[in-house]
Amino acid sequence: MTKSNIFDFLFIFFIFLFDRLSKVLILNITEKSEKSFFEITSFLNFTLIWNDGIAFGLFSFNDKLFYNLLTILIMLIVIIIFFVMIRSKGYEKIGFMMVLGGSLGNLFDRLIYSSVPDFIDLHYNDFNWFIFNVADIFITLGILLLIYLELFKKENA
Repeated sequence: MTKSNIFDFLFIFFIFLFDRLSKVLILNITEKSEKSFFEITSFLNFTLIWNDGIAFGLFSFNDKLFYNLLTILIMLIVIIIFFVMIRSKGYEKIGFMMVLGGSLGNLFDRLIYSSVPDFIDLHYNDFNWFIFNVADIFITLGILLLIYLELFKKENA
């Protein structure tokens, strides 16, 4: 195992750990206070919801079979992302590492809680964005980085 590989896995672990700590903190706070809503600023609340769908609550159903099939599909995608990340270099690798770290955080919750705790609630006046978590931030940033690299990649002529 090279120093680069050690850094890669530490980076992924840091994202996973940051996500886990944020979720454990919000779960402990909501349990102790018996509240699921906390106003932080005029545009940010912490509102705990349990997401049993995929990104931003899409495909959220009460069917346990569908949930389990979706979880298996997510596991397969995480494995594919891992192998693609190993073969990547530079910023592309960082993008895949961000997606992988966030995905592992949400997958952990799906396996342990059968749902993902989301709690970051951004809003402006009557506009509310989907409630999300730290893992979602890293997944989104990683995907945006990969899209940017794909769109503006310099081809060797």
